[in-house]
Amino acid sequence: MIRPRIRPLCVGWLLVFFLLAKAMADEQKPKLIRLDPKQAVWVDMKRKLVVVDGQVCLREGPLELFACPKQTKEHESVISVNASPQVVHAGLLAVGAKVGKPVQFAPEYRPASGVVVKIQLLWRDSEGHKHQAPAQQWVRHVKTGKAMQHDWVFAGSQFWTDPDSGKQYYFANDGDFICVSNFPSATLDLPIVSSQTNSQLVFEAFTEHIPPKGTKVRLVLIPQIPPKKAAAPPKTPGNR
Repeated sequence: MIRPRIRPLCVGWLLVFFLLAKAMADEQKPKLIRLDPKQAVWVDMKRKLVVVDGQVCLREGPLELFACPKQTKEHESVISVNASPQVVHAGLLAVGAKVGKPVQFAPEYRPASGVVVKIQLLWRDSEGHKHQAPAQQWVRHVKTGKAMQHDWVFAGSQFWTDPDSGKQYYFANDGDFICVSNFPSATLDLPIVSSQTNSQLVFEAFTEHIPPKGTKVRLVLIPQIPPKKAAAPPKTPGNR
């Protein structure tokens, strides 16, 4: 694997946290709150979901990714999104998603872990009719010819701090946002063995299910957050 270029966290990161704090304060209101004025990412604190806008960039061929940031890895991804993965990561944390760990290859293979994140796709056709489908319907298993069955998990990519400048970097910003091949830099990854070697790629674009290139698509990320456990009743002399 070619090591991705590393980009620093944007100056607007503090603004993201400010807006997240505001979102948490308004969590009883069913509305979308934008996390960055220059990026197409919103959170809904009441319904516990994150919304990201993008467009179809690939309809056929082998895949390493399902979605990447715009102007990164469109040659191997179905959707390019108008946002950085680091801001989506912050949004998932804000709605209560627990981050896991990226895939590990050495000394032994360990799959990516984290809360399951369901992804729904919303788009309109050329006549303006609304459509909706789970993201797996746009990805096909190379050998079976069937739609992908697996859910993504919130692996969380990796951060690195430059010891000289103190700047922090988020690896997924260079492309590895929602992956179908295993990458330690993935924000969302599959919790199964899925090679990144070109000759062994497991998934391809499900062309018949994907609208034309350039079609605007809304991704709705829904982390499967377990319900909070009820607090145990206080102990009294009678129920010890």
